[in-house]
Amino acid sequence: FLHYQYIPAPRTIFKNTFKLLPGYYLLADGKHVVQKAYWSIPSRLCSAFYSATHYDESHIIDQLDNLLSRSVADRLVSDVPLGALLSGGVDSSVVVALMQKASIRPIKTFTIGFKDEKYNEAPWARRIAAYLGTNHTELFLDPHQARNLIQNLPDIYDEPFADASAIPTYLVSKLTRSQVTVALSGDGGDELFAGYVRYWMTKSIAKRLSLIPLKIRAFLAEALKQLPPHWIERCYIPWREFLPKRFQFTNFQDKWQKMVLMLTQNGLLEIYRSAICLWENEEIKHLIGRSVSDSRYEQVFSEELNLPILSRLMRVDQQTYLPDGMLTKVDRASMANGLEIRVPLLDHRIVEFTAQLPDSLQYRNGSGKYLLKKILGRYLPEELFERAKMGFGVPIDQWLRGPLQPMLRDYLSNDRLRNEGLFNTHFLNQKLDQHLSGQCNHHHRQWAVLMWEMWRERWL
Repeated sequence: FLHYQYIPAPRTIFKNTFKLLPGYYLLADGKHVVQKAYWSIPSRLCSAFYSATHYDESHIIDQLDNLLSRSVADRLVSDVPLGALLSGGVDSSVVVALMQKASIRPIKTFTIGFKDEKYNEAPWARRIAAYLGTNHTELFLDPHQARNLIQNLPDIYDEPFADASAIPTYLVSKLTRSQVTVALSGDGGDELFAGYVRYWMTKSIAKRLSLIPLKIRAFLAEALKQLPPHWIERCYIPWREFLPKRFQFTNFQDKWQKMVLMLTQNGLLEIYRSAICLWENEEIKHLIGRSVSDSRYEQVFSEELNLPILSRLMRVDQQTYLPDGMLTKVDRASMANGLEIRVPLLDHRIVEFTAQLPDSLQYRNGSGKYLLKKILGRYLPEELFERAKMGFGVPIDQWLRGPLQPMLRDYLSNDRLRNEGLFNTHFLNQKLDQHLSGQCNHHHRQWAVLMWEMWRERWL
């Protein structure tokens, strides 16, 4: 009880019950305390149209459109100024389009831009806002603003939170709060509608790797590791626009390194772990001197054995990465600015509906979010949203090699790490040198250790 904020639940529901935030109840019978979820994502086995050989796609799209419209309309009820976060991607564009449809006046939209074109979706957000007729505001982020904010991240997040997109999330929340008190966002769209590249990449690689002996894969991985990722990227960029959209990556070095790592893994669980984790298990042993125990990730994977691969990967993210990463990031960044964020795509009716969808209605023709794009096409021209996925990242790899390098070297200095006694200093310095020299791109790993060190300095 000491570790949770709890409030009495209605006595008409359970006797001697306390609500455990978020989403659980403590049931006490005088002798035992049981943690029980009051809602969970339904099993696909109960789906009527999933088990059917033929289904009416247009009817399903209409149903989803109605559910999304109702969810957005429900979240427009407010006695304070209200707006929306518009990144320029599919998810936020659907939310804004439905908001504008339900509103009698132009809604206010807000976006963050970057000077680095690889990460900058602001021009697309501006065009979408103009087409929909919203009252649009944008702010461009530079490394100096980021450096000033980084010092405050341990206070804002209260834990070593290792997602660098916390920076633009905080700043867009601050920008939004300057004009409104409540804002809608498109969070959850990737996890519900197969929006991440890693879903189809993991499925494709898992099927192909099962046909190749592990020794041959290990040999191939070692050979590919000898090729500098920045050199591979230079060869890739000239051909990028001629490739199918699913192969048009914006952060190619990161994708390349993960693909090479996948070659040495066995089984879907291990392959997907390579796609989402910063460190592989052997590296963790080198980093901290011991292995880590199984987590919620392994538990969910074992619970969803009967689902098709894409749906299984999405279900894992829905119960781990989404609540523990994405929603935590948005909630703390927004509340630090006094801004309330509402997420219409995560209405339980929509989650239950999408849980029944076959993979063919999630990923088709080399692209995820098939149904969501069909709905968005009713409100926007395709040329405004049919493009390679960028995500809400920041050019942290370049910042760590440039204006943030002194901070990185300070917090990851030999003396500091030795005094702490937690990390393998030689191993970390090796990764740091590889990143700063451009030999490899370890920015996610460097950022995670930096966030740990800054949090430790602030709170321990």
